Amino acid sequence: QVHLVERGGGLVQPGGSLRLSCAASGGTFSAYIMGWFRQAPGKEREFVTNLSKSGATTNYAESVKGRFTVSRDNAEDTVYLQMNDLKPEDTATYYCAATLAVQLSTYYFSADRYDYWGQGTQVTVSS
Repeated sequence: QVHLVERGGGLVQPGGSLRLSCAASGGTFSAYIMGWFRQAPGKEREFVTNLSKSGATTNYAESVKGRFTVSRDNAEDTVYLQMNDLKPEDTATYYCAATLAVQLSTYYFSADRYDYWGQGTQVTVSS
């Protein structure tokens, strides 16, 4: 069973940047497809991005394409989310998630497909 801990959230002005990290422990990190989701107050948890076990393949929600970049370091058991040009609508609690899977696909755009979750980190974009 893998344990996930997110870090890096905070308050940032519109147009600013943040880098989130998610450190994994207790499992073979390179065996997991990793994803980032977010949830704003009163809204459902939504897909942000995911990446394959090697990190070579990534997917992004349309709302973050061109602004967010996901990456992973399997030697450090960590996945990152670089967020640039942040907008107020990006305000949410961000969660990383992991699932054991053979191959990345659109099947893994849904939060229901993930087995392990971090506790979340708050990102607030406001002037």
